[in-house]
Amino acid sequence: MFIHNKRLQYTVRVAAPNPGLANLLLEQFGGPQGELGAACRYFTQAVGEDDPGRKDMLFDIATEELSHLEIVGSIVAMLNKGAKGQLAEAVESEAQLYRSMTGGGNDSHITSLLNGGGPALTNSAGVPWTAAYVDTIGEPTADLRSNIAAEARAKILYERLINVTDDPGIRETLGFLMTREIAHQKSFEKALHSIQPNFPQGKLPGIPEYTSVYYKMSQGTEAETRGPWNEGADWEFVEDPQPAVDGGDGLATVNVNGADVKVLQAMAARTASDTSADPKTGADLGAGQAA
Repeated sequence: MFIHNKRLQYTVRVAAPNPGLANLLLEQFGGPQGELGAACRYFTQAVGEDDPGRKDMLFDIATEELSHLEIVGSIVAMLNKGAKGQLAEAVESEAQLYRSMTGGGNDSHITSLLNGGGPALTNSAGVPWTAAYVDTIGEPTADLRSNIAAEARAKILYERLINVTDDPGIRETLGFLMTREIAHQKSFEKALHSIQPNFPQGKLPGIPEYTSVYYKMSQGTEAETRGPWNEGADWEFVEDPQPAVDGGDGLATVNVNGADVKVLQAMAARTASDTSADPKTGADLGAGQAA
C-alpha cells in the first residue's frame, strides 16, 4: 500500500521562474539517470527479491526515489510558473511571449507549449521515458552493482545541474538529492558485500585458463601504459594474441546432414561471383560524360 503525504520530503524554494533550467531538470525526471527510472528499477527488484532484508531496503529506496521524483517535478513546475501563466492567458504580445519562452535556451519552449509548464516524462531533449532504462536482470550480485552505478551516475548529473544555476534554494535542494544518491550507493554496497562470495556474479565459475588473462587487442605507436588492470601476479599478459586462443584454427564450422549439404552447395553455385566479369552497371551509366 502506498499513501501519499502532501508534504515534500525536502522543502522546495525557487527564487524566480526559469524555463531553461526547468527543461534541464527534466533529465532527473524522465531521463535515463532520473528518479522515475531508479524507482522502477528498485521496485521491480524488490518484488522479485527473496531475501527479507534486501526486499525491505529496495522497497524503502524505491519509495524514496518516488518522493525525489515529486521534488524534481515540483521544481520544474515552479520554474515554469511564469511562462505557464503568460502562455495560458496571453498577457504579453506574441513577440514578448516567444522571447520569454525561448530565452532560456535548449528546448524550454517545447515544455511550455506541449506540457503547459508541467513536468513531462521525457529527458531535456524531449525523448520519452522508456522502461528500457530499467536494467534489472534478477540476480542480486549483478543488480546491486547496476544500482551502485546508477546512483553514481545520478550523483554526477545532480552535480552538473547544481553547476548551472545560482538559485540558492534550488542548489540546496539539488544538493540534498545528490547526497541521497551517496547514501543509497552506500546501502547497495553494504548489501552487495553482505553476500559472500559475490564475485563472479551468478553461480557458475569462469573457465580458469581465461579468467585472469589480459589480451592486448589494441596496436599503435603510443607508449603502452600498464596498471593493476593488466599486470601483476593476478594477470597473465598476452602481448600478441592470435586467433584462436583456444588452440583451434579460428574457423566457424557446423555439421549438417547430407540433404542440407546438397542444398547449400547448390545455393553457393547459384550465387557465386564471377571474378572475371566487369559489366557496365547503373553506376557507370549514371556517371555521364564527365566520368
